[in-house]
Amino acid sequence: MFAAVQPAISPQAIESFFALAIGFAVAGSCANGYRLFGERFPSFRLLETGPATARFAAIPLLIFAAPFIIMRNSVRARRIERRRGQMVMAATVIAGLWSLMSGTVVVMAFEAFMRA
Repeated sequence: MFAAVQPAISPQAIESFFALAIGFAVAGSCANGYRLFGERFPSFRLLETGPATARFAAIPLLIFAAPFIIMRNSVRARRIERRRGQMVMAATVIAGLWSLMSGTVVVMAFEAFMRA
């Protein structure tokens, strides 16, 4: 009588969307946590300054805070330098993909933690 209703969106797409959102949330949390204890927001220049141990310690922070840093730099450059929309869109795609990957890592780590 009634045909089976197909879902509008697949469960894998929903999982990817949540990983993307969690990646951006973790990026913002890492950047704001750094700002809480430091004087300014983190930047990729952390890899150039300070002793070698400090540069090495900045790598995990930058891995997870990178989507926030990329988007912040992109929006600031668009407002200040009047960059073209294509550059902002490219930065958004890069930040989104990076956020998806880091969000997937966070979700997988959380799942492994809950199983243990």
